[in-house]
Amino acid sequence: MAIELTPIQKQILLSLISLYRREGRAIRGEEIAALIGRNPGTIRNQMQTLKSLGLVEGVPGPKGGYKATGKAYEVLEVSTEKEAPVPVSRNGKPVDGVTVEEIEFKMVRHPEVCTAHIKMIGDIKDFDAGDIIEVGPTPVNKVVLKGEVVGRDDIENVVICNIMSIISLPKKKVIEYVEGDLVKVPATATIQEASRILLKNNVDRAVVTKNDEIIGILSFKDICKAIASGKLNIKAKDLAKKKLITIEGDRSVYEAVQLVNRYGVGSLLVMQNGKPVGLVPRTSLLREFSVYK
Repeated sequence: MAIELTPIQKQILLSLISLYRREGRAIRGEEIAALIGRNPGTIRNQMQTLKSLGLVEGVPGPKGGYKATGKAYEVLEVSTEKEAPVPVSRNGKPVDGVTVEEIEFKMVRHPEVCTAHIKMIGDIKDFDAGDIIEVGPTPVNKVVLKGEVVGRDDIENVVICNIMSIISLPKKKVIEYVEGDLVKVPATATIQEASRILLKNNVDRAVVTKNDEIIGILSFKDICKAIASGKLNIKAKDLAKKKLITIEGDRSVYEAVQLVNRYGVGSLLVMQNGKPVGLVPRTSLLREFSVYK
């Protein structure tokens, strides 16, 4: 006989599964209550019912709590395999404890509107009409979907949105975007000397060093601005951008774009085995998927 769950029971089970996948241990009722904004007593009462249905099992001991049974995964039509989480953000902020189970596209042939039904694991009560959400990248295809929420199905734990953009991110590593060797400009170099170093190495930017330590990044754009402002005697150390944001060379382009957007920098310093190996300009990262904001 099919098991008919109430909305609160579905919400508890989905939150339990989401927390278990993230933490890898039994989950306490208080943790579920905090995630979905319910009273711990309500969670305990519902857990007794879910236990009697064979959907939840209790784990005794100091580190005990609850785990969903295989039957719960089957009833909810959720995979029992531990899967890579799919990040979810709402109005530009990451949503903790929520991941995407599946995305179903609707009305794909409509000339103006393409709608997606996004089934999530976790609490979705804070997703309201008008919110801008972003999900992804997905583990395999590296797809990022951005859309405006137009509805919500709390019973099925589905958020409905009008799609604003869908992009498939490049699967290259950051190291592949490094433009040439790492060029160094002495901190005491004049802008004329710095210009000659950039021209000689055919690069648009370089690191500024003092006693072999990188203290900033200098670009032709910075030099042109200084000349236009009449700062002809300024030194490289005073002109360089001091905000140094680093990234390991084996990280994804998506992570690199997140960094340049978060910190508002024009380039990243790429590291390999603990050593700086080159610079990646923001423009190079965005060139392959210019719709990303």
